[in-house]
Formats: sequence, structure tokens, C-alpha cells
Amino acid sequence: MLKDYAAQEGLSHGRLHIENESRFRTCFQRDRDRIIHSSAFRRLKHKTQVFIEHEGDYYRTRMTHSIEVAQVARTVAVALDLNEELTEAVALAHDLGHPPFGHAGEGTLRQLMEPYGGFDHNAQAIRIVTSLERHYAEFDGLNLTWETLEGIAKHNGPVSDDIPYALAEYNKRHDLELDTYAGPEAQVAALADDIAYCSHDLHDGLRAGLFSTDELNELPLLKGCFSEVDAVHPGLDRYRRQHEALRRFFGLMVEDVIEQSARRLAELAPRNATDIRKAGRPVVRFSEPFKERMNVVREFLFDRMYRAPDVLRMRRNVKGAVEDLFEMFIRRTDLLPEQWRRDVQAAEGETAMARIVVDYISGMTDRFALQEHGRLCG
Repeated sequence: MLKDYAAQEGLSHGRLHIENESRFRTCFQRDRDRIIHSSAFRRLKHKTQVFIEHEGDYYRTRMTHSIEVAQVARTVAVALDLNEELTEAVALAHDLGHPPFGHAGEGTLRQLMEPYGGFDHNAQAIRIVTSLERHYAEFDGLNLTWETLEGIAKHNGPVSDDIPYALAEYNKRHDLELDTYAGPEAQVAALADDIAYCSHDLHDGLRAGLFSTDELNELPLLKGCFSEVDAVHPGLDRYRRQHEALRRFFGLMVEDVIEQSARRLAELAPRNATDIRKAGRPVVRFSEPFKERMNVVREFLFDRMYRAPDVLRMRRNVKGAVEDLFEMFIRRTDLLPEQWRRDVQAAEGETAMARIVVDYISGMTDRFALQEHGRLCG
């Protein structure tokens, strides 16, 4: 049974465009399904998580990452008696706004768009689901519920300073209460994101040879996991041993979030989701001791994986490709596909044109961006 502060289908703030309700699915199930069937979600299959998509079939992509986040989020939501369907919808949509080449691509677009209002992947996700997905006869976007849109916009916390234009524009039409925290389901999705990437990036880093099992065994949280595996399964082969240890690490993260969040919710004793939004702090969190040990793992990943020479070299290369494409399309809008050229013709001013160009580039997959760069820029 859902808690009183969980999202309730019958009490949803609704959609911007009124629709008839489904006879078979709740409003949050419909949101989830629309996200899964969107073009932007399909393109996540060929977008970078850390490694460029074509560097190996084993490594996580934005799609596999999003699916893993959704799995963790559902587990935590059910344990806390929250709305599982809303939690899953936010988790699946949280990375829709990421451009090709991961954070390298986002950082490049942010620099290029500084004169035109900047670029932010969370805000771009809102732009995608409220405008750029154009499949329905009655409206642009997916016409998601207020709760799902709020979760996408501020699952990482309130957005009150320097609101990105893509978010500010929609917020004028449909107030998402950006100055408060998100509801508990979106907070669960945000922590699930942390859990998923900390776990699978260790897997991928080992696979890529960026660090060794022995080095992981030196990390405070991992040391106990390896010791437990060795005690239960002495002499286990290297691949099974590291998988079993990382599986236990994964479980530790999930268990700590559930226990700590349940404790915080009991202390706050919220009567409804509004009490959680106005609590002034997130209620879904790691415990402080566990968070400190998690920071050691994050620092290890930054030093040994995200700043690894091969990864940095890749980022420099793709940064140049994104810059070339942006400058090319700004100069030659006639090179854009027909539907995008129509948008350019209706645009007023350089800023509007630049935003159309960044919408097009940010929607590209890694593979397509490299192909277009080769075709247009040699």
C-alpha cells in the first residue's frame, strides 16, 4: 500500500493538454510507455556513457544505463511504499537530453551556447518531451504528467538560479515549482542514478583495463566485499570473484539508501508529497558515513577512469567534431534536414537559430555525429 506522501494517480496535477484517461493504464504508466516509445529514448542505445558507443559492445550506453537506473529505482520505491510507476518513468527519462559523446559533448555544447542561453542536459530533456518529440496530432512533445515533468526537471534538486532557457520557457506555460525539491519518487530516481553508475563504471573500467581488481580491493567499501567473497568462495576465478564483489557492493548501496531514507521519512513524518517538496533538504539519501566512503569510490573513478589518458584523448577528439558541426550548421543551415530547415525559416534571430542547431546536434547518436562530421567536414 502506498504511503500518503507517495504520488497518487487520482491526485495528479494532470497534463498541459487535457486527454481522456486510459481504461487499462494509470497516467504514470502511460508516461513511462510514451518515454520508452519515443525517438529520443531509442537513440540512447548509441550514445556514450563513458566510452564512445562504437569502442566495444560490452560497455554501457545511455540506454543500458537508463534501464539499470530504472531497475534500482523500482526496487527502492517499492521498499519505501512509493509510486513505482512514476519512479520508473522519471528514471527512464532522466538522460534523454544528453548529447552525443556524454559529458564531453555536453561540455562542448555548453561552451558553444554561452552566447545563446547555454546548454543543460536536464533542461534539454524537458525540451525533448515537451516540444521536440513531434508524433501526436494534438500537441508537440509527449504531454507527460506534471509529476513526471517535475521529476525530470529537478530530480537533482531545486532549480532557482540561472534557469536554463529550455526549462524556463516551458515553466512559463506549466509551473513546475522549480524552487522546491522534487517529490520522493524523483529523489529515488536521482539516487538510483548514482548507484547505477558507481556500480557499472567499475565493471566497465575493469573491462577496459583502466585499473585492476587489486586496486579496487584497497577501497574501503570494496575491501569488505572482496573479503566476504574470498571467505565464502575460496579460489574463485578472477572474473567471477570481481563480479561477486561488485554485486555485494551494489547491494550495500541499495540497502543503505533504503534504510537511511526510511529513517529520514519517519523523522519528517510528511502528511503528503508537498511536505517532502518543502522540507528544505532531500529525504532520499545515503547515510553520512556511507556517503563519505562512497566519495572515495567516486574520486577513484574520476582519477582512474574519467581522467584516464585514453578517455581524455577521446574527449578532445569528439570536442573538435562537435565544434565543427555546430559552426558548419550555423553557417550553412541549408545542410540541415528538411524538417529542421523549416524550423530555421520560422526562427527569429541568431539565438533562435542557434537553439535549433543545438537541438539537432544534441539529438545525434555518437555514430551519426561522426558520420556527419566525416561527410561534411572531411
